[in-house]
Amino acid sequence: MDACEGRPQPHLAALVLARGGSKGIPLKNIKLLAGVPLIGWVLRAAIDAGVFHSIWVSTDHDEIEKVAKQFGAQVHRRSPEVSQDSSTSLEAITEFLNHHHEVDIVGNIQATSPCLHPSDLIKVADMIQKEGFDSVFSVVRRHQFRWSEVKKGENKMTEPQNLNPAKRYRRQDWPGELYENGSFYFAKRHLIEKGYLQGGKMAYYEMRAEHSVDIDIDIDWPIAEQRVLSFGYFGKEPLKEVKLLVCSIDGCLTNGRIYVTEDHKEMVSYDYRDIVGIDLLHKRGIQVRLISDRDCSKTLSAMQLGCVAKVSVTNKLQVLKDWQEDMGLSWKEVAYLGNEESDVECLKQAGMSGVPADACAAAQKAAGYICKSRGGCGAVREFAEHIFLLLEKVNSARKQLEEISSVGIQDFPLAALEGLGPWQGVRNPPVQSPQRHCL
Repeated sequence: MDACEGRPQPHLAALVLARGGSKGIPLKNIKLLAGVPLIGWVLRAAIDAGVFHSIWVSTDHDEIEKVAKQFGAQVHRRSPEVSQDSSTSLEAITEFLNHHHEVDIVGNIQATSPCLHPSDLIKVADMIQKEGFDSVFSVVRRHQFRWSEVKKGENKMTEPQNLNPAKRYRRQDWPGELYENGSFYFAKRHLIEKGYLQGGKMAYYEMRAEHSVDIDIDIDWPIAEQRVLSFGYFGKEPLKEVKLLVCSIDGCLTNGRIYVTEDHKEMVSYDYRDIVGIDLLHKRGIQVRLISDRDCSKTLSAMQLGCVAKVSVTNKLQVLKDWQEDMGLSWKEVAYLGNEESDVECLKQAGMSGVPADACAAAQKAAGYICKSRGGCGAVREFAEHIFLLLEKVNSARKQLEEISSVGIQDFPLAALEGLGPWQGVRNPPVQSPQRHCL
């Protein structure tokens, strides 16, 4: 209810359009980006923003529907008429509204903007719900000089569009220009029903440049992965340095297959890359412990990994809790790599969790990272590399906090302060108003 006027609060729905027929990258919306399906990054941000009455994915594809539900979204199955290459976003949003009369405001979030943060969505929701805007859309500031295009065969010269070549600005002396980045478009129902996503009392919301990532073509993928690891949103809790990795043996360290000889001896295979990954973790001071539902003590002895192991386990979560308490760790300092339903509760509990590419559906749903590698084929090494990348992010944030402490928070550049994410260890952090403008 609106506390001031006693009216029901307008229903604000997040809507992610995720058609299955991407021309550039097949099933781009659920392709793994830094171990998470692309659509999962924006769904995580929308859910944690806590401002939406409902969160939807509009799709025409079964696999996208499956992933959307795994991340907690509801699914609107769009019709073939608005699933064509020529279909517009407005057409798909209008169809959604025709089926969901309870929705008053739509926050159309682009699936291909993986660096979106909840804080941006919270501020925009306030702009449209409390400040009375009819539509708000995202922009990013660019410092790019534009020139007119000269087509082949034309007998003319190019002309400057936003500069005087005789008096070129230095970057720091020029505020730049605002460009739509497509991350989101919020609009009220009455505006959309008139055929507009932008109109009425209109405003833009300026996003930080490092959060403005849009994946259009395959070549952007590796660049986007690095941006996500540096500037993406990983959840409400701040990242901590991992001290313990617990790895399920069957299906993670091995491929899950058991070979039985004529004299009833068991044999398994493993990938040497995973052994190297365990060694690298040890060198970084991260303990690696192994766990299994079955008695594979002879196999472990033969592998000579030098890891603490627990076999014939009936309750993996209890063993994990015992190890965590014995080492005096918080859950944020524990990582878990599993692949079966018996690993699900451990994956949910650990601060960092991963599964091989061929893990069961329940384990994939519970995990924060899905490896590209299959179990027994490099998944442990891959997850170790993921841990190392996130540790770099933790260490970078720690160094910046140390710089703040040494020079004083008032003297530290605001751009660097914003890059820290959660304000762990900083008292009275500065508050920056969202950059907006009425149009």
